[in-house]
Amino acid sequence: MKKVTKESKIIDALQFGNQEAVAEVLYSYGMHCLGCALSRGETLEEAAAVHGVDPEELVDAINEVLE
Repeated sequence: MKKVTKESKIIDALQFGNQEAVAEVLYSYGMHCLGCALSRGETLEEAAAVHGVDPEELVDAINEVLE
């Protein structure tokens, strides 16, 4: 399975595998605006910074559900 990185865009992370599971992870970190225009161009690292989340922790959580 393809792994996400801090540089992965949110929209791409949602398309790597189980979209519902990835969305649940993002929601659990307070990222509720997955459909907004900014999320299409925002990286996971940028989103993590906006939401006060450790980007490595976020990436690890997403990759865990993609395994």
